Amino acid sequence: MLPEDRLRQITERFEFLEAQLGAGAAPDDIAGIAKEYAELKPVVARIAVWRGLKAELAEAEALAEDPEMQDLAREEVTRLSAAIPEAEHALQL
Repeated sequence: MLPEDRLRQITERFEFLEAQLGAGAAPDDIAGIAKEYAELKPVVARIAVWRGLKAELAEAEALAEDPEMQDLAREEVTRLSAAIPEAEHALQL
């Protein structure tokens, strides 16, 4: 399991850097901000994928309680349950 607090901190830092770049940071700081932003961008994208998979899993689990959707939802739960550890591994790297 990934530490949600750490993922939130990374996302918040990325958003802060993005705001700094958008606001026109001081010329002396732009290179450092841009470098850190570029390093965090793929990590934040992976966090978004992981969070999306977790949300989809919760929805599929809720649908599994509906008798009409049960079979489809179980397939989706199985697929997502396999995809989430892969996304977590990508984040840990």
